[in-house]
Amino acid sequence: MRSRSRKIKKTMIPYLFIGPALLINLVFFCLPFIQSLLMSFFDWPLLGEKIFVGLENYKALFTDGQFGVSLVFTFKYTLLVTPALFIMAFILALLIDGKFKGVTLFRTIYFSPVVISMTSCSLIWLWIYNDLYGILNYIFLKLGVIDKSVLWMGTEKTSLPAIVFMITWKMAGFSMLIILAAFQSVDMEIYESADIDGASKIQRFFRITLPIIRPQVGLAMIMSVIGSVLAFEQFLIMTKGGPTETTTTLVHYIYNTSFKYYKFGYGSAMTMVLLAIMLLLSLLQMRMMKDPTE
Repeated sequence: MRSRSRKIKKTMIPYLFIGPALLINLVFFCLPFIQSLLMSFFDWPLLGEKIFVGLENYKALFTDGQFGVSLVFTFKYTLLVTPALFIMAFILALLIDGKFKGVTLFRTIYFSPVVISMTSCSLIWLWIYNDLYGILNYIFLKLGVIDKSVLWMGTEKTSLPAIVFMITWKMAGFSMLIILAAFQSVDMEIYESADIDGASKIQRFFRITLPIIRPQVGLAMIMSVIGSVLAFEQFLIMTKGGPTETTTTLVHYIYNTSFKYYKFGYGSAMTMVLLAIMLLLSLLQMRMMKDPTE
């Protein structure tokens, strides 16, 4: 009897450890997801009667021009910011992958923008990009790069690359840590064997390092793409979706629909579509990053 009780306790211990995480996921993800899914089939105003409309909210997406504009802009932003983040993260990881004096300081400096909140970061860079007193225009004018101040947040042509640059500065340190940890997990004996076989540094990087760190790179890329698709705060603060809603991301449009116009049913339908897009992108990336030999 005592051994049976001990066995039950031993079996329950793992569940006690994962219990809080499961509870948090249940309360803050599963239940809101079910609620949003149900709301997407209703005309759900802030006040008044909730009317069941079936798939009408989903059908309306195909004729909603702003939904299409927001979706295209979100993908455009994602396609620009993801490569920029990874190129910068790889460069930073290569620079600090080693043991030299001050390496800890450089790692801290490169990672420090990550801990700044997105709101604070957006406000700081909005000041930097200001056309009247921003430091960027001042530097460019002094160097002769431009002959008059640029209204960086005035058009999609200038605001999109400006925000991509800001996000790269802020978030590259996060991907840098993942890639750096992957670099340092590679067994040095493999490199020594490659040196004996006469492999160059470029060959070592592309034929040894990259295949070994493929899973970590895949994880960092999935997180980067999902973060880009969910972009909201930086555009809300820096461009406010303008001019004429051309820089409104999909999440920003969902926010406006749900909390400015109080169309919760339609906003929930867009949320379900967004969730399906993120799931599809994640599965596609996992398939692309999978080792072909497996």
